[in-house]
Amino acid sequence: MGSGKVTTGSAPFDFQGKHVTVAGLGVSGVPAAKALHARGALVTVVNDGDDDRAREQAAGLEALGITVRLGDGATLPEGTELIVTAPGWKPDKPLFLAAAEAGVPVWGDVELAWRLRGPDAAPWLAVTGTNGKTTTVQMLAAILKAAGLRTAAVGNIGVSLLDAVLGEEEYDVLAVELSSYQLHWAPSLRAHSAAVLNLAPDHLDWHGSMEAYAADKGRIYEGNKVACVYNVADKATEDLVREADVEEGCRAVGFTLGTPGPSQLGVVEGILVDRAFVENRQKNAQELAEVSDVRPPAPHNIANALAAAALARAFGVPATAVRDGLRSFRPDAHRIEHVADLDGVAYVDDSKATNTHAAAASLAAYDSIVWIAGGLAKGATFDELVATAAGRLRAVVLIGADRALIREALARHAPEVPVVDLDRTDTGAMLQAVTEARRLAVAGDTVLLAPACASMDMFTNYNQRGDAFAAAVRELRA
Repeated sequence: MGSGKVTTGSAPFDFQGKHVTVAGLGVSGVPAAKALHARGALVTVVNDGDDDRAREQAAGLEALGITVRLGDGATLPEGTELIVTAPGWKPDKPLFLAAAEAGVPVWGDVELAWRLRGPDAAPWLAVTGTNGKTTTVQMLAAILKAAGLRTAAVGNIGVSLLDAVLGEEEYDVLAVELSSYQLHWAPSLRAHSAAVLNLAPDHLDWHGSMEAYAADKGRIYEGNKVACVYNVADKATEDLVREADVEEGCRAVGFTLGTPGPSQLGVVEGILVDRAFVENRQKNAQELAEVSDVRPPAPHNIANALAAAALARAFGVPATAVRDGLRSFRPDAHRIEHVADLDGVAYVDDSKATNTHAAAASLAAYDSIVWIAGGLAKGATFDELVATAAGRLRAVVLIGADRALIREALARHAPEVPVVDLDRTDTGAMLQAVTEARRLAVAGDTVLLAPACASMDMFTNYNQRGDAFAAAVRELRA
């Protein structure tokens, strides 16, 4: 970790009369355009698409006097002094290449929200990582609320940071989920404390390389004031802490599923304990909660709880609030969600496991599994996942467009495991998959939907896929 205080680089920006181009409509673009317009900026919105929804959004903005250009997101409008982009727009788009050539800065919606914060604005406790961000941020918000603090879970979680920053509600602290896309476009963000939960290959088509992806994740630590929280089991996250420039006195705080050392949070005999935010941390530890207070108590979810607890403790939250917050928390649907028990077999929906890293965490939570997997691989490979999980697999049912990639990995690393390969993509495919899984399972097994793939080959999204799994389980139970 760098020593010495860094400057925020986010001096007040006078938008009056400035020519600002907003790249992209949608969830972030529309509120950004409105916020800039309200501050006197001359706003032009550019958007690649020109469909009914875009035209409807454009009409609403044009009624305010904002210029909207549909069907052309590539050309830099003349006179542009600043671009504010939707987070999903790739850095190599012609618009940004033209901006770089013209010396025009590019901000994301997170950067804009950070710049528009008032002088007494609530500090941010920020979370990123390849998997577990949403659950950790929701756990963090629950803990902060249990401590009596006014807070909200915001960012890449459904609630716009702009809405949180500019709204009338006053907060003591914000629990902020940030994606690698958002961090890429947020150069002056300086969180109170932040966590990188884990790092695994993802979105490499957007970032260009694993190194670039990791570097964008690491931006979350820049300028941290109290704690940079990292995963002891994932050295890459600790490496990012070492590379960060932080405020003087900021500490590296690890979380581990094992016994914690000084400046770490961990687990001792079923108890979540803190050896970071206690007096004489060389000798003392503070009990925070029991493992049974975490729902579900799967290993990766306990890690999420420890990361959330570390950020809350960095903000001065008492141990009792950690316990009470974790007890009150309920995870979103399709995240290692227990659906039902049939004939002694548990049926678990982890449709949110859309990549191999998430699926590996899910598979590690059970001892004997009938695994339902497959979908769109997005360039992923499955050898490491299958080799690690092979000893836990009783059988596998494969679905989806890229199931052959998983089947080939199974043949290499788990040839003795029975595999059912379903060559169908109609609406009845999930019912057949669950029926086959029931046939293969015995009492004590878990039938686990953890696809390790995206869902869009067969379903609208992972939510619909998980709903189909739950509906199939209910039909079999009936």
